[in-house]
Amino acid sequence: MNMENLGSFTAILCGGFFGGLLIGYAIKKVIKLAAVIVGIFFTGLAYLQYQRILNINWNKLRVVSQNGVTTFANVTTQIPGFDSTAHAGSLVITNFGIPLAGSMSMGFTIGFMKG
Repeated sequence: MNMENLGSFTAILCGGFFGGLLIGYAIKKVIKLAAVIVGIFFTGLAYLQYQRILNINWNKLRVVSQNGVTTFANVTTQIPGFDSTAHAGSLVITNFGIPLAGSMSMGFTIGFMKG
């Protein structure tokens, strides 16, 4: 391995790590914000039901939410490159090789844990 390859290899490792770190941190913050908003919404619904302003059919709400989760799962399995029959070369991230994917996943993990 010569110095030119070492420089590009280091740039791929560092860039992937810091990119993954930022992505993981941002995703964790978005998930926390969404959880707070959904929690406040359901707390508001429960309060309005307690005050007898609303009457909520919780069983129907559960069925609708389960159908939504099932639909989301079906849609995400149909994304090209994310099915179980795809070859490793079909994903875009693997075109950069194992060093980028490995460093990005490590950065994502640390960013998600610290977020």
